[in-house]
Amino acid sequence: MHVLTGEEVDFFQEHGYLKLRAVYSPSEVEELSYELERLMVEWAEETPGWRGPWREAYMTADESAKARLSAMHELQNYSSAYLRAVVNERLTGAIADLIGPNVELHHTTLHAKAPDMGTPFPMHQDYPFYEHQGPAYVDAIAHIDAATEENGCLKFLGGSHRAGPLEHIRGEHSSPHLPTERYRLEDAVSVPADAGDVVLFSYLTVHGSAPNRTNRWRRLVRFGYRDPDNVQTTGQGLGRDGIMVRGQKQNHERVVRDGL
Repeated sequence: MHVLTGEEVDFFQEHGYLKLRAVYSPSEVEELSYELERLMVEWAEETPGWRGPWREAYMTADESAKARLSAMHELQNYSSAYLRAVVNERLTGAIADLIGPNVELHHTTLHAKAPDMGTPFPMHQDYPFYEHQGPAYVDAIAHIDAATEENGCLKFLGGSHRAGPLEHIRGEHSSPHLPTERYRLEDAVSVPADAGDVVLFSYLTVHGSAPNRTNRWRRLVRFGYRDPDNVQTTGQGLGRDGIMVRGQKQNHERVVRDGL
């Protein structure tokens, strides 16, 4: 049974992203929000955000010095509410409609932009952070808070996933990002979302977000899903088994060896 309509699948294939409304009910959002408050106090790390020369194009020097981001990984290992969230039937069904019947959770990451100058994100693909051999990888952004233009909602360059992996600026003191003079945030499409919405996008789709200039948190959690046959080559989570949320994961080497 399909979760997405044909039109939604076509939109994702053309533009590289898709918003799903109200994946989580108000009561589920309330529980996820409550749990996130605890996780941020007990486990999350507050940082200035991603490093690199791109910050000069997004913030003044004073803003950059003030900017803050709270982050942590693998929330499902610390909270049963987030374990339930990553196996949500509508969400995993939508992912299966995009990458096939076998869906493996690769990782989860919190990105919480602090009030009064929450760190922006430069235009980038997620691919450089966890490179795989193929395109069958979809990131799902669960909105714990509403995301608006003012607090730094996601922005996408529609269709950019079709270009494949792009050359990013990297360095010891710089997070991977695309050249700011060529990939401009103001040229991207804003995708505001309500709490409980989930925005799906290919890990090859170019995206970024502006600072949070409001007096409230902007909290999003990224769930990364892949086809288990899409082999990782480098980056976050390399060599670590994920969680199968749909279908099966096969040991193809043993199947071939034993003739199963």
